[in-house]
Amino acid sequence: MLFSPRRSLAMNPIQRPEMYIIGAQPVCSQLPGLSPGQRKLCQLYQEHMVFIGEGARSAIKECQYQFRQRRWNCSTVDNTSVFGRVMKIGSRETAFTYAVSAAGVVNAISRACREGELSSCGCSRTARPKDLPRDWLWGGCGDNVEYGYRFAKEFVDAKEREKNYVRGSEEQARMLMNLQNNEAGRRAVYKLADVACKCHGVSGSCSLKTCWLQLADFRKVGDLLKEKYDSAAAMRISRKGKLELVNNRFNMPTQEDLVYVDPSPDYCLRNETTGSLGTQGRLCNKTSEGMDGCELMCCGRGYDQFKSVQVERCHCKFHWCCYVKCKKCTEIVDQYVCK
Repeated sequence: MLFSPRRSLAMNPIQRPEMYIIGAQPVCSQLPGLSPGQRKLCQLYQEHMVFIGEGARSAIKECQYQFRQRRWNCSTVDNTSVFGRVMKIGSRETAFTYAVSAAGVVNAISRACREGELSSCGCSRTARPKDLPRDWLWGGCGDNVEYGYRFAKEFVDAKEREKNYVRGSEEQARMLMNLQNNEAGRRAVYKLADVACKCHGVSGSCSLKTCWLQLADFRKVGDLLKEKYDSAAAMRISRKGKLELVNNRFNMPTQEDLVYVDPSPDYCLRNETTGSLGTQGRLCNKTSEGMDGCELMCCGRGYDQFKSVQVERCHCKFHWCCYVKCKKCTEIVDQYVCK
């Protein structure tokens, strides 16, 4: 976990992810929710903190995109936090937010290394892939995913690892769940990083290529973690203090999988205890049978219909040379909102 209870990560993230950075230098003693170990790391790696904020912002934006058509859409009743009280429940949704948050840190730190923003790291030193053609050069300045992974593991996991809960307790189960999902998020970034190449040669002949390691677009990371969310494993704590499957018919999760220990609320109604915003007033799709459909989104309460005006570009024509000219078309469309 970045900061507990995710408030430092999520508070006003879209507008001001750096709200705790004063004069471009973090005041570590004023960062709420840091554990002693995280506070020490903050002091040692002050220049990293602004990029942790960037990672938080990208994580929240991705969460909101992935769940835009679900009952829970990464919003809560707590105006000071995007994830808020939902994080107190060890649910699938909490599993996803931990994973995507850890992934956001890896992504931001790895890219900052490559761009020379951090004094403690530089370009990637990943070994040349064995399947790269011999006449292609392995160089350039790649995203330093190795450093991003290591730093995120040390910083993000520090708070969980400092806890000393009773073996077999619910608190220990939640700690192990958080660590598992943090790791799954980091591995998603690491797994999706791939080789990128640039051509060299006379008149773009591409007689020579230079290649390097490059982060995948963060949307791909979000897509992968959303798949992991859909297949997340229900776990419980054993007397020996280890997570075990609730249903032994399924395979044990790998380090790339998400796990949860509590059932999810239905998120149908506003509930300040669970942090559910409810679905009243949410737009729904009348023709869909999925989660974005009015039947499921509105939890059987029904929906209201209204008309709205949409303006779109239309009748576009290409003019030589070289621009496209369009007209604006107005259309009245039916929309539906949950009661």
